[in-house]
Amino acid sequence: MPRKEVTNLDKITRTTLAHYDGSAESFWRGTRDHDVAQNIEALLLDIEGDGPHTILDFGCGPGRDLAAFRSLGHEAVGLDGSEAFVRMARAYSGCEVLHQNFLTLDLPADRFDGVFANASLFHVPRPELSRVLGELRNALRPGGVLFTSNPRGENTEGWRGDRYGVYHDFESWSSYVGGAGFEAVRHYYRPPGLPRAQQPWLASLWRR
Repeated sequence: MPRKEVTNLDKITRTTLAHYDGSAESFWRGTRDHDVAQNIEALLLDIEGDGPHTILDFGCGPGRDLAAFRSLGHEAVGLDGSEAFVRMARAYSGCEVLHQNFLTLDLPADRFDGVFANASLFHVPRPELSRVLGELRNALRPGGVLFTSNPRGENTEGWRGDRYGVYHDFESWSSYVGGAGFEAVRHYYRPPGLPRAQQPWLASLWRR
Protein backbone atom coordinates (compact mmCIF):
# COMPACT_ATOMS: atom_id res chain seq x y z
CA MET A 1 0.00 0.00 0.00
CA PRO A 2 1.42 3.42 -0.90
CA ARG A 3 2.69 5.43 2.02
CA LYS A 4 0.12 8.19 1.39
CA GLU A 5 -2.75 5.72 1.83
CA VAL A 6 -1.25 4.42 5.08
CA THR A 7 -0.89 7.97 6.38
CA ASN A 8 -4.49 8.79 5.47
CA LEU A 9 -5.78 5.66 7.21
CA ASP A 10 -3.74 6.48 10.29
CA LYS A 11 -5.23 9.98 10.37
CA ILE A 12 -8.77 8.65 9.90
CA THR A 13 -8.34 6.24 12.80
CA ARG A 14 -6.60 8.65 15.17
CA THR A 15 -8.93 11.59 14.55
CA THR A 16 -12.16 9.60 14.71
CA LEU A 17 -11.15 7.78 17.89
CA ALA A 18 -9.97 11.03 19.48
CA HIS A 19 -13.41 12.48 18.80
CA TYR A 20 -15.12 9.60 20.61
CA ASP A 21 -12.61 9.59 23.47
CA GLY A 22 -13.14 13.32 23.97
CA SER A 23 -16.93 13.15 23.86
CA ALA A 24 -17.49 9.79 25.58
CA GLU A 25 -19.59 11.09 28.46
CA SER A 26 -21.82 13.28 26.31
CA PHE A 27 -22.17 10.47 23.77
CA TRP A 28 -23.34 8.15 26.54
CA ARG A 29 -25.87 10.65 27.84
CA GLY A 30 -27.20 11.16 24.33
CA THR A 31 -27.48 7.50 23.33
CA ARG A 32 -28.05 5.41 26.45
CA ASP A 33 -31.83 5.56 26.06
CA HIS A 34 -31.97 4.95 22.30
CA ASP A 35 -34.34 2.10 21.50
CA VAL A 36 -32.60 -0.44 19.25
CA ALA A 37 -34.68 -3.42 20.39
CA GLN A 38 -35.77 -3.95 16.77
CA ASN A 39 -32.14 -4.48 15.76
CA ILE A 40 -31.29 -6.77 18.67
CA GLU A 41 -34.39 -8.86 18.01
CA ALA A 42 -33.58 -9.05 14.29
CA LEU A 43 -30.15 -10.52 14.93
CA LEU A 44 -31.36 -13.03 17.51
CA LEU A 45 -34.26 -14.10 15.30
CA ASP A 46 -31.96 -15.05 12.42
CA ILE A 47 -29.34 -16.95 14.44
CA GLU A 48 -29.96 -20.67 14.13
CA GLY A 49 -30.53 -22.71 17.28
CA ASP A 50 -32.08 -21.92 20.63
CA GLY A 51 -29.09 -20.35 22.36
CA PRO A 52 -27.77 -18.92 24.49
CA HIS A 53 -25.64 -17.41 21.75
CA THR A 54 -22.19 -15.87 21.67
CA ILE A 55 -22.45 -12.32 20.31
CA LEU A 56 -19.73 -9.88 19.28
CA ASP A 57 -20.91 -6.28 19.69
CA PHE A 58 -18.67 -4.62 17.11
CA GLY A 59 -18.27 -0.97 18.01
CA CYS A 60 -19.98 -1.45 21.36
CA GLY A 61 -19.50 2.12 22.57
CA PRO A 62 -20.23 2.56 26.30
CA GLY A 63 -21.96 -0.83 26.54
CA ARG A 64 -25.69 -0.23 26.20
CA ASP A 65 -26.32 -3.15 23.82
CA LEU A 66 -23.77 -5.41 25.50
CA ALA A 67 -25.79 -5.14 28.69
CA ALA A 68 -28.99 -5.85 26.75
CA PHE A 69 -27.59 -9.04 25.21
CA ARG A 70 -26.29 -10.18 28.60
CA SER A 71 -29.66 -9.50 30.25
CA LEU A 72 -31.23 -11.83 27.67
CA GLY A 73 -28.90 -14.64 28.75
CA HIS A 74 -26.36 -14.51 25.92
CA GLU A 75 -22.57 -14.39 26.12
CA ALA A 76 -21.77 -10.90 24.88
CA VAL A 77 -18.28 -9.70 23.96
CA GLY A 78 -17.67 -6.07 23.08
CA LEU A 79 -15.11 -4.48 20.81
CA ASP A 80 -14.25 -0.82 20.42
CA GLY A 81 -11.29 1.31 19.39
CA SER A 82 -12.03 4.09 21.86
CA GLU A 83 -10.18 3.58 25.13
CA ALA A 84 -12.82 5.60 26.99
CA PHE A 85 -15.66 3.51 25.56
CA VAL A 86 -13.87 0.27 26.46
CA ARG A 87 -13.55 1.34 30.10
CA MET A 88 -17.17 2.45 30.24
CA ALA A 89 -18.48 -0.70 28.55
CA ARG A 90 -16.60 -3.01 30.89
CA ALA A 91 -17.92 -1.17 33.93
CA TYR A 92 -21.50 -0.85 32.68
CA SER A 93 -22.03 -4.33 31.21
CA GLY A 94 -19.66 -6.56 33.16
CA CYS A 95 -18.75 -8.21 29.83
CA GLU A 96 -15.44 -8.91 28.16
CA VAL A 97 -14.56 -5.94 25.94
CA LEU A 98 -11.73 -6.02 23.40
CA HIS A 99 -9.76 -2.83 22.78
CA GLN A 100 -9.13 -3.01 19.02
CA ASN A 101 -9.57 -0.48 16.27
CA PHE A 102 -11.53 -1.58 13.23
CA LEU A 103 -8.56 -1.54 10.85
CA THR A 104 -6.29 -3.77 12.96
CA LEU A 105 -8.56 -6.54 14.19
CA ASP A 106 -7.30 -9.69 15.89
CA LEU A 107 -10.33 -11.95 16.28
CA PRO A 108 -10.55 -15.69 16.96
CA ALA A 109 -11.87 -17.82 14.11
CA ASP A 110 -15.31 -19.45 14.30
CA ARG A 111 -16.09 -18.07 17.77
CA PHE A 112 -19.32 -16.08 17.41
CA ASP A 113 -22.88 -17.01 16.51
CA GLY A 114 -23.64 -13.40 15.67
CA VAL A 115 -21.89 -10.08 15.07
CA PHE A 116 -23.88 -6.98 15.98
CA ALA A 117 -22.44 -3.98 14.11
CA ASN A 118 -24.83 -1.19 15.05
CA ALA A 119 -23.70 2.24 13.78
CA SER A 120 -20.08 1.19 13.48
CA LEU A 121 -19.02 -0.22 10.10
CA PHE A 122 -19.76 3.04 8.30
CA HIS A 123 -16.51 4.33 9.84
CA VAL A 124 -14.46 1.85 7.76
CA PRO A 125 -13.05 3.52 4.60
CA ARG A 126 -13.93 1.83 1.31
CA PRO A 127 -10.40 0.51 0.56
CA GLU A 128 -10.44 -1.45 3.86
CA LEU A 129 -14.06 -2.53 3.98
CA SER A 130 -13.83 -5.84 2.10
CA ARG A 131 -10.93 -6.95 4.30
CA VAL A 132 -12.68 -5.98 7.54
CA LEU A 133 -15.90 -7.72 6.49
CA GLY A 134 -13.87 -10.82 5.64
CA GLU A 135 -12.32 -10.81 9.11
CA LEU A 136 -15.77 -10.57 10.70
CA ARG A 137 -16.95 -13.44 8.53
CA ASN A 138 -14.04 -15.58 9.68
CA ALA A 139 -14.89 -14.78 13.31
CA LEU A 140 -18.40 -16.16 12.83
CA ARG A 141 -19.22 -19.83 13.13
CA PRO A 142 -20.52 -21.46 9.93
CA GLY A 143 -24.10 -20.27 9.50
CA GLY A 144 -23.53 -17.33 11.84
CA VAL A 145 -25.21 -13.98 11.25
CA LEU A 146 -23.86 -10.47 10.74
CA PHE A 147 -26.20 -7.57 11.58
CA THR A 148 -25.28 -4.11 10.30
CA SER A 149 -26.94 -0.73 10.70
CA ASN A 150 -25.43 2.30 9.00
CA PRO A 151 -26.55 5.82 8.16
CA ARG A 152 -27.60 5.54 4.53
CA GLY A 153 -26.64 7.97 1.80
CA GLU A 154 -25.60 8.42 -1.81
CA ASN A 155 -22.27 6.58 -1.54
CA THR A 156 -20.34 9.59 -0.33
CA GLU A 157 -17.24 9.30 1.84
CA GLY A 158 -15.38 11.78 3.98
CA TRP A 159 -15.28 13.86 7.13
CA ARG A 160 -18.22 15.18 9.10
CA GLY A 161 -16.51 17.24 11.73
CA ASP A 162 -13.90 15.01 13.37
CA ARG A 163 -15.59 11.73 12.35
CA TYR A 164 -14.89 9.90 9.11
CA GLY A 165 -17.68 7.95 7.48
CA VAL A 166 -18.96 6.26 4.34
CA TYR A 167 -22.67 6.61 3.55
CA HIS A 168 -23.78 3.68 1.38
CA ASP A 169 -27.05 3.01 -0.35
CA PHE A 170 -28.37 -0.55 -0.25
CA GLU A 171 -26.89 -1.57 -3.59
CA SER A 172 -23.40 -0.37 -2.69
CA TRP A 173 -23.52 -1.95 0.77
CA SER A 174 -24.77 -5.24 -0.66
CA SER A 175 -21.92 -5.38 -3.15
CA TYR A 176 -19.35 -5.12 -0.37
CA VAL A 177 -20.95 -7.56 2.06
CA GLY A 178 -21.89 -10.06 -0.63
CA GLY A 179 -18.40 -9.77 -2.09
CA ALA A 180 -16.95 -10.71 1.31
CA GLY A 181 -18.75 -14.06 1.12
CA PHE A 182 -21.97 -13.35 3.02
CA GLU A 183 -25.44 -14.37 1.86
CA ALA A 184 -28.20 -11.78 2.17
CA VAL A 185 -30.97 -12.58 4.66
CA ARG A 186 -33.07 -9.38 4.72
CA HIS A 187 -32.90 -5.62 5.20
CA TYR A 188 -35.08 -2.80 6.50
CA TYR A 189 -34.96 0.93 7.22
CA ARG A 190 -35.22 2.75 10.54
CA PRO A 191 -36.93 4.23 12.47
CA PRO A 192 -39.92 1.98 11.76
CA GLY A 193 -43.28 3.34 10.67
CA LEU A 194 -42.01 6.50 8.96
CA PRO A 195 -41.81 7.56 5.29
CA ARG A 196 -38.54 6.47 3.66
CA ALA A 197 -37.29 10.05 3.55
CA GLN A 198 -37.45 10.07 7.35
CA GLN A 199 -35.63 6.74 7.76
CA PRO A 200 -31.91 7.59 7.73
CA TRP A 201 -30.72 4.14 8.89
CA LEU A 202 -30.22 1.07 6.70
CA ALA A 203 -30.24 -2.21 8.64
CA SER A 204 -29.31 -5.53 7.02
CA LEU A 205 -28.69 -9.14 8.00
CA TRP A 206 -26.24 -11.53 6.38
CA ARG A 207 -25.29 -15.17 6.89
CA ARG A 208 -21.89 -16.79 6.71
